[in-house]
Amino acid sequence: MQPEGPYRFTHVLGSSQVGKAWAAIDGQGRLVTVAVLDAAVAATPAWREAFAATANALAQTQGGQTFAYADFGAAAPWVAYPAEAGPGAEKLFRALGVDYQPVPEVAGPNTPPATGPANPPVPQQAGPPQPVSGVPQSVSGPPQPVSGVPQSVSGLPQVSGPPQSVSGVPQVSAPPYAPWAMHGGPVPVQPVSAAPHPVSGAGSEASTVDPVLPDADRSSTGDPFTAPVRRIKPSPPPPRRTGLWVGIGAAALAVALAAGATVWAVTGDEEPSVPQTLPTASGAFPSAPAINPGLKPWAQAAPYSPEERALAIAGPSLVFVEAVFTGTLREAKSNVPLSVTPVTFKRRCSGFVVNPDGHIVTNGQCVRPAVDAARERALYTLGRILIEQKKLTTPQLDGYVQSKLNSTVFTGAEPGSEPTSQVFGQFNVARGDLTASPAIPGQVVRVLEPDAGNLALVKLTQPSLPAVELAEGGAPAPGAALLVLGYRTTDADFRAATYTVESKPAQVAGTANQGSVAVSRLNDDVGIYSAGGVALDTAGRVVGVLDTDRAASGGANRALVPVSVVTGLLGAGGTSSSRADTDRVYREGLDEFFAGRNDDAIASFDRVVEASPVNVLAQAYRQNAIDRARLADESDGMPRLLVASLAALGGLLLVGLVVLVVVFRRRPRY
Repeated sequence: MQPEGPYRFTHVLGSSQVGKAWAAIDGQGRLVTVAVLDAAVAATPAWREAFAATANALAQTQGGQTFAYADFGAAAPWVAYPAEAGPGAEKLFRALGVDYQPVPEVAGPNTPPATGPANPPVPQQAGPPQPVSGVPQSVSGPPQPVSGVPQSVSGLPQVSGPPQSVSGVPQVSAPPYAPWAMHGGPVPVQPVSAAPHPVSGAGSEASTVDPVLPDADRSSTGDPFTAPVRRIKPSPPPPRRTGLWVGIGAAALAVALAAGATVWAVTGDEEPSVPQTLPTASGAFPSAPAINPGLKPWAQAAPYSPEERALAIAGPSLVFVEAVFTGTLREAKSNVPLSVTPVTFKRRCSGFVVNPDGHIVTNGQCVRPAVDAARERALYTLGRILIEQKKLTTPQLDGYVQSKLNSTVFTGAEPGSEPTSQVFGQFNVARGDLTASPAIPGQVVRVLEPDAGNLALVKLTQPSLPAVELAEGGAPAPGAALLVLGYRTTDADFRAATYTVESKPAQVAGTANQGSVAVSRLNDDVGIYSAGGVALDTAGRVVGVLDTDRAASGGANRALVPVSVVTGLLGAGGTSSSRADTDRVYREGLDEFFAGRNDDAIASFDRVVEASPVNVLAQAYRQNAIDRARLADESDGMPRLLVASLAALGGLLLVGLVVLVVVFRRRPRY
């Protein structure tokens, strides 16, 4: 079955344990080779990441293989290489370390058949035809025998197939004697060749007299043209110039070795040395980051694009925020609790770090919901508890909440007191219902009302956190292309679900007013938990904060609160946006990585990992740089060897040209 893609696949070039290499034609009729990772293998994240990372590393490696198009997010990821650039698909599979087997070529119609019992070898003519002194003339009738030996007069013998058994006539291995031509000696008797089968009717003995033997060995025939001695004597062979050819061969070898050694020495130090921290590859695919950063910019945007770099810059600053509220539901008139045990519910959203002191900005309703919203959420939580106790059924849940919504209050342990609340933040991959490490406790500093921006400033207890940069200027104009970033989950049970940072391209569709704030409206979002997330420009700067679009159905987070509201919130909370030296070094490491300077990037990421362990993306990009340097080192030996071989071949060709000139100058002129 052919893979899916924007190509017309013609045939398979080779296969491996993880995928196949295909020959294909694109929409413009150009030939490409396509490496396709099997869908079953791509279901394993490590293989999908290794496939994309290896293709990207080869594309950035000097002397590597640049691909034309790729789709790493497909069910069966694929990478297409221009056919004129060589076997790119094969090179990718071999770089993955798998056993690649090319498909053998099918023999064409001109391929000679193999010899054997069914195809016996065709006999070849034993030697060149002997010269004659006249031109054969066409004769009518059967050939006439001369001196008892049958001769053929139809011209030189041609071998058209395997030898056949002939009755009465022996097969000969020399050309026939022509009786009409003038000869300088007696009629030669041809030696009889060994026949494959016994022949009948022929003499058991044949003369082997050579017509060029001295006259003393010839029989007298009375031929008037026969001379007592040879009329033409062969000239003696020229003396062999063994010493000359030995000298020429030694000179050629010396030139080739000298040229190869020179090129090897000149090119040996051009490539930077591979860092000593390179790991030894284990398994069938390149080494991958040991820690999952959650957000993988190289997989969520085009490799080495401005979008990938923007995600890599802002990704470490994203925070998963979980607020926990505990209180008692009471009848409003009598203060009688609806349940003897307190009710606890949680709200989850996104946020981002604004300075290394641990200040984050998030959604206001997430960490401090309105009274009505908190009461409704507490009633739904109590209703689910009653369903588990078999005191309520699932179809009755909505009716139960509506019947109690206006007659109850949500308080603390004592009537009239406030419910207790806690806030926790997690980085990278987060898990719901987690209050212990790696969850970081926080304190709400300030909250803006929904009509004033619906933002909150929270101070986490852990310092040295990676901070994002705020963009300057006003709100993005309609039509502006942005990247939205926030937490989401695909787990069915949201309570203990796993949450990761997701990104999506979006465009400003227009503007609207939410209370006193003019917000931008986007055409897409990344889910209900992205409230408090960010929208980025291509430089990785925050241009707005995601909030619920009140005009959109379903409560999608497509409203963008401008950065000016964030700046005002920070000022009211007694802080400001800033970044630490570690953030500067991290951005320098990204600049070096995207410029292909692996050694410098690794050194920068080492400093970031040591100073800010929370920045797992720094660890991931450090590992990517190491893998890319290892691939460059593995592919470096072949180009250098190829250059040296070409230099040696050039030396041999130069010496060969000199030899030809010498030989032609020494040839005698007649």
